[in-house]
Amino acid sequence: MPPGFEQIGNRPFSFYPPVVNIEHNEWHYRKATWSEVLVVNAKTGLEIWIPRLYIGAISRIEEPIVILGLSKELEYKGGQVWPYVRRVIEMPRAVNEGYRPPPDIDEPRPASVVGIRTESGAESRIWRLLVAALAVGIVACLVVITVLRSGRDGSRISYAPVLQSELGLSGQDDYYAIVRKLGNPAEDRWKSEAGEVQYRLLRYPERGLSVVLMGTERDKALYIGAVDNNGRPVHAVSLPSGKDTYSILRSLRTH
Repeated sequence: MPPGFEQIGNRPFSFYPPVVNIEHNEWHYRKATWSEVLVVNAKTGLEIWIPRLYIGAISRIEEPIVILGLSKELEYKGGQVWPYVRRVIEMPRAVNEGYRPPPDIDEPRPASVVGIRTESGAESRIWRLLVAALAVGIVACLVVITVLRSGRDGSRISYAPVLQSELGLSGQDDYYAIVRKLGNPAEDRWKSEAGEVQYRLLRYPERGLSVVLMGTERDKALYIGAVDNNGRPVHAVSLPSGKDTYSILRSLRTH
C-alpha cells in the first residue's frame, strides 16, 4: 500500500479524474498488493483493482471529501480498469461529478445550415446570350426564306426611288421639255425594237440615270420613265389603262 493510502485510512475518497463508466465517485480502501490496490464503491459496493502505477497524490484539502489523483484517466470495462482513450473532446468535469455517458450518435440533430451563394449574375448573362442567339437565328431564317421566295417568283427587283417631283417629268414631256428641265444629256442615242416603236436614251451620269423616250416616230417620242446605270427602272409614268411603264422599262436593253 503506497504512503497515500496510509493517510486516507478508512475515510471515503474520490478519484480524480473519475473512473469512466462508474457513475458514483466515492470509494473506500479495502486492501493492497505490491502491484495493485483494491477499492470498493461506497454506494454500489463494486470492487475494482487499481494498478499502482496509475495512483497519484492525495489532496491536502479534505473538505468536502478527500481527493486521490490518478496519473491517467481510467475506464471500467469488462470487470477491469483500462487507460481511457478519448475520441471526442469533452469539457473538464467537476471533482464530484459522476460518469457522463457519451452522446448518442444516432440522436437526431438539427441539420446545419450551409450558406449557398447563387450565381444569379452569371445565369442572367447566359440567359441573355441564349435569347440573343435565338433572336438572331429567327431573323436569319426569315431573311433566307424571303430571298429564296423572291428568287423563285421573279419579284426580287430593287429600285432606286426617284420621285417624279424631283425629276419634274411627266408622260407629256418630249425631248425639248426634258432638256429644259434636266439640261443637255451627256449622251443621246436611239435604239429600235422590232416593229415601228422606237425609244431614245438620254444619259445623265451626274444624276446616275438615263431618261427614256418612246414613240412610233422619233420627233413624237415622249417620256416613259428613267433607269439607273444598271438599266433598272427608277421611275415610270402611269398609262391611260391604269397600269404603268415599269414592265416596258424592264424589257428594254439600255446597254
